[in-house]
Parts: sequence; C-alpha cells; structure tokens
Amino acid sequence: MSGSIPFYQKHHRHYDRGYRSKETESKVSQYQSSSRYTAGGSMSATSRSSGLKVSSHSGLDASRLSPIPKRAKPTYLAVDKENQIIGYVVPVFRGSQEFATGLSDTEEARVRDTAAYMARRDLFTSGLEMERSELISRKQTMRESAERISLNKRIHEHEEHFKRMNEDSLMHPPEFVIKPRSHTVWEKQCVRLHCTVSGWPDPRVVWYKNNVAIDPLSNPGKYKLESRYSVHSLEINRCDFDDTAQYRVSAMNSKGELSAFASIVVKRFKGEIDESLPAPRHGPVSEYGITFQTHIVDRFGVSFGREGETMSLGCTVIIYPALQRYQPEIQWYRNDALLSPSKWNHMHWSGDRATLTLTHLNKEDEGLYTLRVTTKSGYETYSAYIFVRDSDAEVEGAPGAPLDVRCLDANKDYIIVTWKQPAIDRGSSILGYFVDRCEVGTNHWIQCNDTPVKFARFPVTGLVEGRSYTFRVRAVNKSGMSRPSRVSEPVAAMDPADRARMRGTSAPWTGQIIVTEEEPAESIVPGRPLELQVTEATKNYVVLSWKPPGGKCLEGVMYYVEKCVSGTDSWQRVNTEIPVKSPRFALFDLAEGKSYSFRVRCCNSAGVGEPSDPTESTTVGDKLDIPSAPGKVVPTRNTDTSVVVSWEASREAKELVGYYIEGSIVDSNVWEPCNNKPVNATRFICHGLMTGEKYVFRVRAVNAAGLSQFSQESEPVEVKAAIASPAPPYGISVLECVRDSMVLAWKQPTFIGGADITGYFVDYREVIDGVPEKWHEANIRAVSERAYRVSDLKENRKYQFQVRAANMAGVGIPSLPSDTFLCEEWTIAVPGPPHDLQIREVRSDSLVLLWKPPVYQGRDPVNGFYVDIKEADAPEEAWRGVNNKATEKAYLKIKNLKETETYVFRVRAQNKAGVGKTSDVTEPVPALTKPGTKEIVVDVDDDGIISMNFECCDMTADSKFVWSKNYEEMTDFSRLTVETKGNKSKAVFQTPGEEDIGIYSCLVTHTDGASSSYTLSEEELKRLLEISHEHKFPIIPLKSELAVELLEKGRVRFWLQAEKMTASGKVDYVFNDNALSQGEKYKMNFDKNTGVIEMIMESLTPADEGTFTFQLQDGKATNQSSLVLIGDVFKELQKESEFQRKEWFRKQGPHFIEYLGYEVTPECCVLLKCKVGNMKKETSALWYKDGREIKADEHLGFTEGVLKLEIAQISKKDSGVYKVVLKDDRGTDTSELNLTDQGFKDLMNEVFSFIANSSTPLKITSTETGIRLYTFVSYYNDLLQVTWHYKDSAISFSDRIKSGVVGEQLWLQITEPTEKDTGKYAIEFNDGKGGLRRTVELSGQAFDDAFAEFQRLKAAAIAERSRARVAGGLPDVVTIQEGKALNLTCNISGDPIPEVTWLKNDREITSDDHCILKFESGKFASFTITAVNTADSGKYSILVKNKYGTESGDFTVSVFIPEEAGGKKK
Repeated sequence: MSGSIPFYQKHHRHYDRGYRSKETESKVSQYQSSSRYTAGGSMSATSRSSGLKVSSHSGLDASRLSPIPKRAKPTYLAVDKENQIIGYVVPVFRGSQEFATGLSDTEEARVRDTAAYMARRDLFTSGLEMERSELISRKQTMRESAERISLNKRIHEHEEHFKRMNEDSLMHPPEFVIKPRSHTVWEKQCVRLHCTVSGWPDPRVVWYKNNVAIDPLSNPGKYKLESRYSVHSLEINRCDFDDTAQYRVSAMNSKGELSAFASIVVKRFKGEIDESLPAPRHGPVSEYGITFQTHIVDRFGVSFGREGETMSLGCTVIIYPALQRYQPEIQWYRNDALLSPSKWNHMHWSGDRATLTLTHLNKEDEGLYTLRVTTKSGYETYSAYIFVRDSDAEVEGAPGAPLDVRCLDANKDYIIVTWKQPAIDRGSSILGYFVDRCEVGTNHWIQCNDTPVKFARFPVTGLVEGRSYTFRVRAVNKSGMSRPSRVSEPVAAMDPADRARMRGTSAPWTGQIIVTEEEPAESIVPGRPLELQVTEATKNYVVLSWKPPGGKCLEGVMYYVEKCVSGTDSWQRVNTEIPVKSPRFALFDLAEGKSYSFRVRCCNSAGVGEPSDPTESTTVGDKLDIPSAPGKVVPTRNTDTSVVVSWEASREAKELVGYYIEGSIVDSNVWEPCNNKPVNATRFICHGLMTGEKYVFRVRAVNAAGLSQFSQESEPVEVKAAIASPAPPYGISVLECVRDSMVLAWKQPTFIGGADITGYFVDYREVIDGVPEKWHEANIRAVSERAYRVSDLKENRKYQFQVRAANMAGVGIPSLPSDTFLCEEWTIAVPGPPHDLQIREVRSDSLVLLWKPPVYQGRDPVNGFYVDIKEADAPEEAWRGVNNKATEKAYLKIKNLKETETYVFRVRAQNKAGVGKTSDVTEPVPALTKPGTKEIVVDVDDDGIISMNFECCDMTADSKFVWSKNYEEMTDFSRLTVETKGNKSKAVFQTPGEEDIGIYSCLVTHTDGASSSYTLSEEELKRLLEISHEHKFPIIPLKSELAVELLEKGRVRFWLQAEKMTASGKVDYVFNDNALSQGEKYKMNFDKNTGVIEMIMESLTPADEGTFTFQLQDGKATNQSSLVLIGDVFKELQKESEFQRKEWFRKQGPHFIEYLGYEVTPECCVLLKCKVGNMKKETSALWYKDGREIKADEHLGFTEGVLKLEIAQISKKDSGVYKVVLKDDRGTDTSELNLTDQGFKDLMNEVFSFIANSSTPLKITSTETGIRLYTFVSYYNDLLQVTWHYKDSAISFSDRIKSGVVGEQLWLQITEPTEKDTGKYAIEFNDGKGGLRRTVELSGQAFDDAFAEFQRLKAAAIAERSRARVAGGLPDVVTIQEGKALNLTCNISGDPIPEVTWLKNDREITSDDHCILKFESGKFASFTITAVNTADSGKYSILVKNKYGTESGDFTVSVFIPEEAGGKKK
C-alpha cells in the first residue's frame, strides 16, 4: 500500500508528497509562532505535529521495528468464507500520517505492547488472544488519527484567523505553478490553453494575443475564458489562420505581475503533413483509400419567421467522390448547442440535402444555426442566424409571449419556475406574469398565482409528490393577456436526492460496502439544522434553504419553519399542519416592507429538536434590482441589410439574463425589436434592415427583476456594406521583359472591400537556386493601373512577385507569390499577350469583351486582334475563333451564345510577323441575363434635347455610373453632359453631330457587372435629329383632318379632331383668309377632352364657296387644316344640303321612311312594300296602279309601319306603275314604283333567280320511249327562260330530242338514245345576271343503267300493248225474260290474235244452236242465246289469251218467268 495514492489525493491538482509536506510544515510553523496558541497549546501535540508527513496508510513501517518476522499489512478488502472479495471495508477513522523521525510516547508504548505480544505469542498460541491484541492496537491507532484530524482543523482555523488579522505577512506576488504550453493544431479544430496561478491576494488574470487583450464579447463564440480554483483557461473555437500567434497570460495582484507565453500554430491540410502531429482527418481515408471533399451549396440564409409558423432550413451537400453506401455525419447546432430530434425539431438527410424543420416556431428557436457535415476526411460547417418574431396578439395591444420557461429547483413540495421577459409590450408596460401548470398525461392547465408576479421567477407549491408537471407563462398588461409561452420540459416533484439516485450511475465496483465499528443507534431526537439562509427574497415570496443536522438518525426527518417579525421575540410556526420534507421552503403572504427572521426545527418520530440559529433580519421585497441601462451604443456598418451594434454593459446588473436591441428608421419614431431572445454578449448583428436607410438603435438589459431603462439612442448609421481592405489580386503575368525590367499585369481582386481600389503595390524577390530571398518594394506610390514596370532588375536572374491592393480602408494582404520569371530581353517578332480582359454587358445570347493591347509590340506595330472562345468545361482542343478577320478595336461584342452555358475567352494580337501569345483566360462567365437588367434608353424631351438614360436596380451606396465612348472612359464632357440622380444616370448631347457617332456604354461600379451600351450610328443620329426637330417645333397631332358632313335640316358641319390639347389650347376659324366669329350663321364648338373642333352652318349659299381653315395653337405647338369647297364639289354639297333641308320638312308630316320597293319571297311571290312614319289614325294610305286605285282586299296590309301589296303569281298583266299616297291634315307624301319595261324585267329576273335557286339537281330517269333528264322547281313561271345544253352547246330540238314542263318539272326527253347521246347535259336558268346552270353527266355507268332501264321499259310497253285484252261491251249482269233472245258482243284486241273461250259457271261451253258463239275479224266476239230459259241462268266468262297474256270478262245472266215477276210485284 506504500506505493499507492488514495483516490481523494489523486483528484487534487498537486498530489506529490513533498509539496504536501512543505505546506503542512508551513502551517505548523505558523501555529507555533502564534503567541496566543503557543501559550495555551499542548506541548505533546506540538511535538507530534512537528514531524507530520503524508502517508498512504496508517500502519508503521516494518523497518522501524525490532528484527522480528514482518507483520501482515492491514487490508481493507472484505472476503467471504471462500476468500472471494465481496467489497471494501471502510473504517470509521483511518490514519493518514506518520512520524518522519523518532517515535512518540504512544508509539513507543505500542512497540512495547507489540514486543510483549510477540513474546506472548510464543507462550500462548490461542487465536482469541491474538484477536484481542489486534483490537487494542487498532483502537489506539484510531485515537491517534482522530487527534491528528482535530489538530489539522485547529491549524486551519488559526491560519484563517491569522490571515484576517495580519494579511500583509501572507501576501506574495503571483506565481505560475503550471504554465501554458504551445500547440500546433489543424484548421477548424479547437484548442485550449490553461495554467495554474498562485498568489495572495488572488491574482487578476488577463489573456493577450500578440500583446492585444482578448475580449470574448468582441467575437462571440470564438473565445471562452474560464477561471476556477486558481486554474485559468483560454479556449479558442474553430481555429483559422488568423489564430496563429503568440499568446500571453498575465497574472497581477498588489504584490506584482508575472506573465507566461505560449504559441499556437494553425495548419491547413495542404502539402506535406508534419509527421510529429496526429494524422489530420483531411488525409486519405484508410477505409476507402481516398480523400473526401465536402462542399455545402444552396445554403439557407438569414431567415425571419413568426411564432407558430413552420420553417425549413436546408443545404445541398456535395461530397466528392460520391460513394453509394457512405453516409456522412450530419449535425445541427443552435448557438453551438447540439440539437436532437424532437417534436420541435425534425431532421432529414436525403443523401444530398440536409434539412432541419422547425415545426412550430417559438422565440426559443431564435439563434445562430450551424450545419456540420463530418466525413472521414474532416468536416465542413455553415451558419446563419434565424430570427423569430412574435405572432399577432389575440387581444390588440397585448404583450408578446414570455420565453425560455425552465424549472430551476424541483423538490417534494414545490418547483421554482423561471422565464425570460418578452422583447415587446406593444406600448403598454407589462404588469406581471401568470404561471400555469399541467400534470403530465392530462390537458388541464391550472393557474398557479392569483395575482400577476413581476419577478421572472416563481415557486409553484401545492404539488403532489412523485408526479410530473409542465409549466407555461403568460404576460399581462393593460390591454390584455399574451399568448402562452412554449411549454417547459416535464419535471417531477420529488426530493433531489431521490432524483439523483434515480439518474445516477452504478458504482464502479459490484460488491457491497460494509461499515464497521459501530452499530445503528436507537431513534433519538434530531439536532439543529445547519447553515440556514435566505436564498431568494422578493415582495411575493421568500425562499429558505438549510442543511440537515449532523450525525445519524436522519431517516424520517422533517422540518418545521418558524418566522418572527424583527424587533419581537414572538416566533410563529409557518407550516403548522404538515412538516416539510425537503431542506428548502418557500414562504408566501409576508407583508411587503416588513423585516423577518426565520429558523427551522427538525422533527422525527422521537420528537421535535432544537431550532437552528435564526437568520439575519430580512426585509420582504425584491433583493434583485432591475439592471441599470446599458452604456453607449455604437452601430457599425456590416452588410447591405445588417448593422453590427455594440454597447457598454450595464454597470449595475446582477444575474443578468441578456439584452434586447431595438432599431428605428431616423425620424420615423417607430421602434422594432432586432432580437426576440436576449443575447448575453455586448455585440449583436441586426439583420433585415432596409438598404440605404439611416437607423438609430437603443439597448436595454434584462434580468429576473425586469427590463432596464433604454440606453441612449445611438448615432444614425446608414445601412450599407462595410468597408474593408480588398482581397489579394491574382493571376500575375509578364507582359514585357527587357534586360533590367519586367512589365507585370494582374487581375483585380474578387472582393474590393466595398470601396474603390485606390492603387496597387508590387513587391519582388530574387530566387536563387530555388530559394527565395527577402521581399523588396517595387513602388512606393500606389499605381492605379493593373500593369506596372518593375525596374532595376538584374539580367538573367529569376524573380517572384506579389501584389497588394489598397482602398480607403487600407492595404490588403499580398497575393500569393507568382510563378518564377526569368529576366531576359524578349526578341520575338510577334506581339506579346494582351492583358486586362474585362467582360461587360452579359446577356443570354451575347456579351462584350474588352482588353488592353500588349505592352510588347514585337518587331512591328499591332494591327489587329483575334478572340477565342470555348465552353468552360471543354478541353483545350475546343478553343475556336470568334472573328475570322482581325479587329483593330480593343473590344468585341460576341453574339450567338447559348443561354446558361458558361464560357471562357482569350485574346491574341497580331502584327506583320504573325499572331502573338495568347492572353490569360478570363474567369468563366455564364450567358445569362440577370433579373432586373436594364438597357440604355434614348429619349428626346419636349425641348428636343437628346439624352441616353440608364437605370440600375442593384446599386449600393458607393456605386457610380461610368460612361464611356467606344469603351474608353470619357474625360471630355464638352459634347456630353452627365447627370446622375439616385439609381438613374442621364447623358445629354449638347449639339449632336457626326462627331458623336460611336458606341456609348455605361458601367455601374460596386455591382455585379451592371452595364449596357447603345450604338449611335449615322442613320440613328439622323432619326433622332428629326425627332428633336419635331419636339423643338412641335405640331399638334391630328387624329383626323378638316372634313365636312351634312346634319339634319341640311345643316353643314366642318370638323376635325386633335390627338391631345391642353386646357390652354385655342382655335382660329378662317374663310378665304378672313377670320370667322361666333354668330347666327356660324356656330363654333371646341371639346378639349376629346379634341373635337367643329363649326356648323345652317345652309350653304353661293357666297360660301371657297377655302375653310382651322388654325390650332397649344403653347408653342401649332397646326392647321384646310378644306377647299369650290366648283362641282361645292355645288354637289350645296345640292345635297338643300335636299336634306327639304327632307326634313317632308318628315314633319306622314312620310315614307323607306320608299316603295319590292321583295321576292322564297315562295316566288312579289311583295310591294314601303316603310312609313309619323302616321296618325286620320292618315290615309292609297294604292294606285297605272293611275287607278287598288281597292282594299286580302292582298293589302299595314303592320308595324310597313305598307304591303302582295302579288301571288306575277305575270305580264301585273306590270305597270304603282304608287302609294300618304295624306292627312299635315301634308301629303307620295312614292312610286315603275314596274314597266326594264323595271318589270328586273323584277322578273329576281323572280327567275329565286326559281333557279330553288331547282333541284339535274337527275336521270328512263321511259319506254327513251331517257329523260329533269329537275323540279318550287314555282314555275311561264316567262322563265330555260336553255338545255349538250356538251356546253345549246341543244337543237327535234322529234327525237324534246323539252317540256309538267307542273314544276322541267324535262328533256331523248327518244331512242344511242351511244352518240352520251356526254354532259345542262339546264341553264336565265335570270338576267348570269344565270344558274344545273349539270349531269350522262355517260359511263349512268348511261348504261339508264339505257338498260329504257330497254326494259320499252319491252314492257310493247308487251303491254300486244297482250290479249277484252276491250269492253259486256255488262256485269243481264236480266232477261224467259223465251227472249240474248245477244252480247265485246271487242277483243291482241297481237297475235288471241284465242277466245267462253265459260259458264267456270266450265267451257261450245257453240250450238241454242248458244251461238262467234269470233269475227279477230276483233269482235259475240254471245247469242236464241231463246233463253231458266237453265241459262248463271255466271258466264269470256277468256282471251295470246303469248303476251290472258284476260277475262265476266257477266251474270238471270232469267225470270213473267208470272213470277208479276206475283212479286203484287
């Protein structure tokens, strides 16, 4: 055990025994030197203390005893019967010190006892006796250990008292016990410097970087300083190159100052890696054998949300090379705290995009969000600030919701809830806050306080032990209640010890702890509670805390709390009914302003113990004061939309929570919060500001007591990008080289720092055998061009160069050293490379490339340039020329680009010797018209002034318009004046002429290449000059020239219409150079709204023949229009005027609105009609034909003001002169219609037209005589003229070809048609206008079908004509008297002559004497019965038959006897 160190010493920062011995000796010497303690102290104790030394165990060293067998070392392991270790034995007291030299009296006695024991061991071997001796020895050791502990306590008390009584004797200057050590770290890693400092009084420690004090608040999150127990540390987060420096820590107190130094070197993962350092993570990955390159693109920016909304933050992560199964580690941080998935935070990784979704924004979510992507090769991060604004209040004017609700102290009886005050109160101060609780598992919220509390901390009582609760807070002002805050995390109401036991981890061993020496004591009354104090006091409550009493028997201990008004001895128990279980208690309902003392008693089953010492008098009220207002507020420009605001911290601020910042546009008096979550630093970046506006800011501090007064308003600051020194130039190249000088060129820095670059500084150094020498300045004064000749070089020596850019903010860092160039004179014949390539006017299909000629001309002057182009990602072989013919100008507009394609360009110069070196390649540029791009607009104002106007929407405060002609900046403004106002610039031509022809361009600095050009050609100049002349001598534009028209009553109106005239415009009316004026003859009118100018005359007389002119004037603009009315034109107008005048008078009585005319209906009826007006009941309308009145009949009608006469079937007899006469007391009006000769012919032609249009298509049919062509019309008139055509020739009719009309059918008959009759036939209706023709093709199949049908019909007709027939002569019934003679004859036809057969009652009969049958001449058949009798009655038939058919005739013979007839009559 002598070689081991107890665990409680290992935890100490210095555990070597020598150091502890010196410290102990120092304490003993101080104790001995004190007269007070030396006089009354124990000499034995002093002698024992003089040789104290730290030991790891309480046993004696065996070498100090007599030479007897070594005694077994004491052990602290507990074993079972099988000698298996089951735990530790912890003695109640254990010695920890031993004598350095000599033995004390007690030790000597112990040695003697031990010697005696050894002697007795030889005599007595009883195991029981050995145990008794061992027990006595251990008791003695415990008593000695207790005495030493008591002595150490007394020494410590004496030391503390001595320090208070005589501090000067203990003071000593700072001393570094452990100094900080230097570190070499990789970029983006964290590093920590720490040291241990001793000294009295406690030294004040300050850290420095390159002798500049480090302020953690100046760069929040970068530095973190800590000081605990004399251990001081500086932590640097995410190191970069700027952190490479010498760091100094200075410790100072009243006795002196001491410093220690350490260096930090930050390395990048490029080039060779220091083998002495751990392998950087950016190195090759052993798992894959490759290096991952991580790029975070498509990043989220500074964002603004509102409470209750959902916000998604996302970035696209590109990892090269892409491995299908490899997944990087994606982590999200808020204010450097790692976020975990929860109901508020949803994290998603899709394989190439990381997304963080804040499902329900609250002000707790405001802060700096960081995405960290970790691969096997390292990590990349990106950060942006997220602001969360208050949601709209449910009640107008109610304050914002509190935030950050937490539970600080949770006990069995109560839980202390804290929160942060909102930033806005909406114009009415917050009266206080209400705290609500909800038991986990329910949705029932219970308000915990009846009256609002102003303190942002409140103990919630009345909880049920063991149950979990969540809390929320609401703020209230005069207008109403705010929305509730976000719910706190659940917390259980239980004893902290129980909670720690539930959360704690298991002991590092698995055995049990066995406590020896003492047995549990019987239940006794507990002692006094210890260290009672008031931990928190407000006007609403007081919180007490104490420690349980010392000793044992703490099981079941509870407490009673008593209070006493100061100045009295009356103690009153607060919790009379139920004692509290936790050593903390909150008291309510105390009188504000009164002073109280408090004490606590313990109680258990044995009784109530003695009270604790009372607390000092405590006045009920807020012990925590509202912080004082922050100090001076200083705003600083940052970006186009943000400002950095810094301020002096509140001098009197206890338990500061943070600061709220508000901003306001100057003179608006409207203050808006810049942050809705308090910030702990004294520096904050306010985002979301309006570019170009001036803002003022104010700050107030906040702690649990409330919000401080606002600081004084800051000075106004304009929101625009801050000015910084420019980035280093790049692309250094050599343009010319002679024996002792070289001309260099370089490219402008990518970042110019927000201000124009004022110049460049060039440094050079010689390189000898690959080793560079020191840098030397090439120019003391800055050069404005991006080219410079470095002189005083040595021929055939090698040099490197670097360039620094400067602006008004200072000189930037130098560029990377250039390539090594050899200084030797160029002798090549071709030119050197052009330089300073610039790209302007980038559009989707074109851009303009500018360059400067080469410095080295070659053997002959440069006479042209060639431009090459290729896609940015294309190989070198893809270079191609833009211009086949060299251009002499130092610029070229490149057209026909492919939209969104990225291109690079280079230029070559040529002279007579050939084409020279190529220039440096430009940066890649995409062919894309940026949104908001404007073009130069040429305008000619009202005064004829020609100007070019350019507008830029992306200007910054430092942007300027630069006008150029032929892409050379203009310096002579004698012919052109430039006027700039806001984001618009105007270039005005003084006296435009041929000297001004060229390309004019405008570039806006400090933008992303906003530029445009305008080509003023000779034709364009001519056009602009014409427009300028028109504007200088303006003419009032006319919509219509002077015109004339007739109005009712024959009045004459002269009028014109101007495009636009102002209210001050006027008109002069002139006739034959004589001015006209308003009067009875002339009525003038000028409508300035419509521009219509008119002059009205009642009538025209011969004196009005001439020229009428309207002269217009509006300001300086003039115009006139004339109308000449002479000769026939005037006479026609005058005649028409007179006619209109008469017409007007005519229409005063009954008159014809539409005169008599005719209309042919679809039924080919002629309708004579006229429209009349101004009719009365007394008005008569009479119809006449040829002077004779037509009487009223069904053909006359009058409906809806129209008189009608219908002629149903018109013929020649209907021709004549028709007249209608209207007559009443107001007058008479007559209308005639001549329907004779030509008039009737025109009418009939219209009728014929209707007939022709009603005709059906020409069709083909067959008859027994031939083929017939026919058409039908709806109505046929005998006067209709029709012409039949065969093969476009009129048909000459004959016996074989005839035409005719049957009803409404018009036909053409072709008798006995032959093949010669095939062809095209047509019928033409003549209507006097060209007629209508219907055609049909009689040929081919149509002819064959028709001819076949004709043959069939012809045969059928022949058969019908030749068949046997009974033509007639036979009656149906013959009634004859018996005895009479019957003779019947009928005609028979047929070819050939038919056979005749007679039948009686369907039986054939033959001729005999009684019945004589005859057939004569083949035509006549007779039937004769000479004397009929009753047997002759019956049905008789004659049947004729030949080859074409058979026909029969029937008759009935009825014979009667006269007597029968007479009888019947009777």
